[in-house]
Amino acid sequence: MFLKRQTKTLSALPRGPVEYLVVGLGNPGRDYENTRHNAGFLAVDVLAEKLGVKIDRLKYKSLCGDAMIGEHRVLLMKPSTFMNNSGEAVRDAMQFHKIPIEQVLVLFDDVSLDVGRLRIRRQGSDGGHNGIKSIIYLTGKDAFPRVKIGVGKKPRPDYDLAAWVLGKFPADQAETLDKVFDTAARAAMLIVDGKIELAMNRYNS
Repeated sequence: MFLKRQTKTLSALPRGPVEYLVVGLGNPGRDYENTRHNAGFLAVDVLAEKLGVKIDRLKYKSLCGDAMIGEHRVLLMKPSTFMNNSGEAVRDAMQFHKIPIEQVLVLFDDVSLDVGRLRIRRQGSDGGHNGIKSIIYLTGKDAFPRVKIGVGKKPRPDYDLAAWVLGKFPADQAETLDKVFDTAARAAMLIVDGKIELAMNRYNS
């Protein structure tokens, strides 16, 4: 694994009700580690490291971690449903904690962005991403903020998209990826703290 250890900003002990879900999208299992489609998992892992928490509790069809970002209690989630059914995990956690869709932040891979680029949006369509499509379908809403993490375009138009996103990041992109996952984690903390405009101005490519 190419991720460097991050500087921890230790989270206070979680208190109060869960206010926010921060969901990294990916596929579970060793075969999918460090693949482009797991960029969301990798970014949420960096966020957890910064907050000094572990994402290791199985709940809501996800591995979860409990943390504080500022004054907000957040549930960090890595759905274990496989990408195409990510909405099941999000819906279950939303319903249990009574979280409005606007307080569900999703981090995921984007093949339209170059490696190292981010794009933050308040809401939007699925853009052809099956994980986002599942969330929109099962919650009935698309008004959730998201952090898109660039994984690069297919090398040629006829290249199979599934093969591309399920391919592993090459070793020579490690430094760039370390930086972008760190940036995605910082953006997530700003968004949870109610500063999405600042996050967009600072980090949108």
